Amino acid sequence: MKTLTGYSNRISVRPCESVEFFVSSEDARPYRARLIRLIHGDVNPDGPGYRDEVIPASFEGSYAGMRQQIHAGSFGMVKKCAPASRLESFTVCAIVSPTLPGRGEQVVVAHQRGAYGFELLVDTSGAAAIRVGDGGRITMVSTGVPLAAKLWYLLVATYDATSATVDIRQLALHPQSVASRLHVAAATAHAAFRPAADAALTLAARIGTDGFAEAHFNGKLEAPRLFSRALSHEEADDLAKGTQDHAHPDLVASWDFSVGIDSEVLKDMSRNGMDGWTLNLPTRGMTGHSWTGEEMNWVHKPSQYNAIHFHDDDLYNAGWDASFKWQVPEGLKSGIYCAHLSNDDDEEFIPIVVRAPRGKPGARLAFLLPTTSYIAYGNERCAYGPDGALLYQVATMHAHDEFLAAHREYGLSLYDRHSDGSGVAYSSRLRPLLNMRPKVRSWLGGAGSGVWQFNADTHITQFLEAEQIEYDVLSDEDLHTEGIEALEDYACVLTGTHPEYCSTPTLDALESFKGQGGRLVYMGGNGFYSRIAYHPTLPGVIEVRRAEGGIRSWAAAAGEYYHSFTGELGGLWQRLGRPPQTVVGVGMTSQGFDRSTYFCRTPASYDVRTAFAFEGVGEDLIGNFGLVGGGAAGSEIDRADADWGTPGHALVVARSQNHSPAYLMTMEDMYEPGSPIGGPDHPLIHADVTFFETPSGGAVFAMSSIAWAGSLSHDDGRNNVAQITRNVLRRFTDPAQFRTP
Repeated sequence: MKTLTGYSNRISVRPCESVEFFVSSEDARPYRARLIRLIHGDVNPDGPGYRDEVIPASFEGSYAGMRQQIHAGSFGMVKKCAPASRLESFTVCAIVSPTLPGRGEQVVVAHQRGAYGFELLVDTSGAAAIRVGDGGRITMVSTGVPLAAKLWYLLVATYDATSATVDIRQLALHPQSVASRLHVAAATAHAAFRPAADAALTLAARIGTDGFAEAHFNGKLEAPRLFSRALSHEEADDLAKGTQDHAHPDLVASWDFSVGIDSEVLKDMSRNGMDGWTLNLPTRGMTGHSWTGEEMNWVHKPSQYNAIHFHDDDLYNAGWDASFKWQVPEGLKSGIYCAHLSNDDDEEFIPIVVRAPRGKPGARLAFLLPTTSYIAYGNERCAYGPDGALLYQVATMHAHDEFLAAHREYGLSLYDRHSDGSGVAYSSRLRPLLNMRPKVRSWLGGAGSGVWQFNADTHITQFLEAEQIEYDVLSDEDLHTEGIEALEDYACVLTGTHPEYCSTPTLDALESFKGQGGRLVYMGGNGFYSRIAYHPTLPGVIEVRRAEGGIRSWAAAAGEYYHSFTGELGGLWQRLGRPPQTVVGVGMTSQGFDRSTYFCRTPASYDVRTAFAFEGVGEDLIGNFGLVGGGAAGSEIDRADADWGTPGHALVVARSQNHSPAYLMTMEDMYEPGSPIGGPDHPLIHADVTFFETPSGGAVFAMSSIAWAGSLSHDDGRNNVAQITRNVLRRFTDPAQFRTP
């Protein structure tokens, strides 16, 4: 059973910089902390086994354990709301599209403290309701008619101090689609009201007595407004038109979510300036009730994207108290390090990258750790279902899977769905990512070691260490932030096994590196597949919009294909005019998780241009062994394709054979439905080891398979996969320029 979890505030640091670590001990037991330099995270006894190096660190020692909680769920907060504290009569309204009506109370707008103030909410039956209090008595009035999920309604609640009556109305904005449900439902009752002086106003949740948000609203919310008198029914119904009269004499606040879509700001358009902000990153850039379909990009017509989708399981930052801090000492070698935590029953690893000092690389080779993809998969919960349909075998759940199943508050991956069924568009590293750990086995890792993403990438670090190849490590978040400057000191960049997700600045930096004569060795499969966006101001959070095409566990709704962080169109880089074939010469063609197979050399492998790669390799069959599925060609594989941008002078030097029926074509390559044809029969289901030179004297070598790195350690590195890899790295770090044929 897991009892220790933790995370850090930074993913990478340089010498003399500091990083904070945040730890929770479930049973509040003490724990020990130390620093390790990670060499190999795969515990498979058929391979080298787990390896690390203990490094003295200032934080090493014993710590008192403390259980730290995560409070998931997004909402809005307005703290400067003095005008609301002076209300005698009021009208509060909002346009909503609930996604889980009937699943507990869900607050839409609240200005309350204890028995003071008001709440506009969806009650336990799923109906619109209003709750008011005067400090002693609390009155709640409901329409009694449940809202239909995913339909749009105007909710209007009023309190009239003169008559001491409270009124609630729900108006279906598309009555033709609600069948027998009432177009208008309303209720009135006598009540007493006093405002909640000095209380914050909240949207999509309320603040509980413990100081944390509760009663989260699930669904889309737009145009919440507050007035200083009780509007008539006619005036209230006019609010359904969506027009916001910011000069209305009785307007207290009017929040326009179409303003600041790429930010946390909730802009109040009234003269009172009651601006607020979002917490835990609800999804923005979402279509509102007035979206017509004429414009697909919120940047061009934000008024039609004035809705925010709130969820009770959104999470950005776990928000824990720091447990200890570490300043990286001068002279520490670049690499993957972990704060290693342990008690008598459990251990936890918190990985970070230690980079070389700025402008002082320790090596000519840079290992680009695909941390963006780690975040995308962070805490994934078997999005495809552990029923074996995807794997062709029964999936095995491990300790971290069991912990995450019991702790949904630890946040979701970009492969999961929220509790209301909508796809997860944001993922953050500011929380424990329990599958981004050494020793972790994944249900998606396939036969053999069962490693995936981070742990699979330690097959590469183990090889580099065993071969005594000097290398520095940096994260692709560093590359996103710094651009080409992050790579300028290096001759060659080595990727991880699965750099699936990358941002536009990351891709631009790699292309600039190639354009300046840099060399790129692609050690994986299904790389540079999908565009993501990093938040412009919040560190460590990424966004994906799963637009048309590609392998996806969910699809973005119509009109919601553009990232809220940047306004860029989401989806596959192939559909965005920058296929991975233009970057590394190959692109995703198939996936299968039952077994891996081997490569066979092609006649092109005997070309003088690629002789360097096959020095010491006498056989034609490559990689019929390995820790990932038993071979070097498998899991997810890429092919060369001139139609998608593989350079005309590129050489396919080896091609995989004999993939199982579990390997099917990617959907982006299928234009019509038909019978599934698996690996043994489909001509495009193969991985292509590919090489080409660039005009500026650089070159690219692509292994084109996630499983490739799992074969490096076979027979203590005395194998043809390792020989090809060491040959390529030797030549790619050699200053001698390549010549384009």
